[in-house]
Amino acid sequence: MDMIEIDGSAGGGQLLRTALSLSLCTGTGFTMTKIRAKRSKPGLMRQHLTAVNAAAKIGNAFVEGAELGATTLRFEPGVVTPGDYRFATGSAGSAMLVLQTVLPPLWQCDRPSTLRLEGGTHNPMAPSADFLVETFLPAVAKIGIEASLRIERPGFFPAGGGIAHAVVQPAQALRHAEFLDRGERRGMSATAMLSGLPNNIGERELDVLMRRLHLPREARRVHEVTPSSGPGNVLLLRVEHDSHAELFTGHGERGVTAERVAERLCEEAGHYLRSTACVGEHLSDQLLLPMALAGGGAFTTHLISDHLSSNARLIEKFLPVEIDWTELAPQLWQVRIAS
Repeated sequence: MDMIEIDGSAGGGQLLRTALSLSLCTGTGFTMTKIRAKRSKPGLMRQHLTAVNAAAKIGNAFVEGAELGATTLRFEPGVVTPGDYRFATGSAGSAMLVLQTVLPPLWQCDRPSTLRLEGGTHNPMAPSADFLVETFLPAVAKIGIEASLRIERPGFFPAGGGIAHAVVQPAQALRHAEFLDRGERRGMSATAMLSGLPNNIGERELDVLMRRLHLPREARRVHEVTPSSGPGNVLLLRVEHDSHAELFTGHGERGVTAERVAERLCEEAGHYLRSTACVGEHLSDQLLLPMALAGGGAFTTHLISDHLSSNARLIEKFLPVEIDWTELAPQLWQVRIAS
């Protein structure tokens, strides 16, 4: 079996998840060393270990080093098998990152797969379930990927307890897609999700969005999650243009005021709104893998993040593609994937 050596210190858990996905898609094994070496807690955390075990299960893989805190992992893929799967992080670790790991190899199968995902659905430093539903899945549908996600019960940090269900259909042929122009803005809306916390926290967050982003009162709502599995607060801002919709997510934290949570979200969304780019920062690095598997594509984004650049260089180790970016204007970059 062909094996690739990967230095995991160049990035975080995303490098591991990308390597797992592409290993199963290409049949190429890998050894990763110095996993998350530059993070405050290096090595495999529970959500990373769940992703490794999930990839091993669907791909009948041989794995060495799959244990909490491990900084070296060897992964030798087998044959990916579609089916009905249940994956649980066993904590508030992100179940959505586990989904993104197994999604590419499962869409290459000849039969559908269903997934029950348990753990965190709305986590800091990870795409939320709502982001996948509102932004990621509609975007990859343009590449030819058909998958759905239903949130049965939200799970917030630190309690977790979330449940989501995904269905992944076979992708007969992936298409080259371009996300270059987002078009005219259609509108914005916001939702403050609260679990086990007073509703006035969400009202205060939404008041900031009204003041800073001129959000109409009718475009805001507070959603109380019941029954509550633990305290949690997430602020969602949906920005819709003619050709694309982006979802921005803010997370409540102990010791951080509701106003500050909303201010942070406004700052993040503001960078995107002040640009003319089609794709936001977080979607940009997530589009690289499906576009590379399709053999090409392009998008504009307002920022070339470390996640994007490290992910691009790793993808090039597995696939015969080149990923380049060009600055077109301040806060406007074009990223192109070509075989």
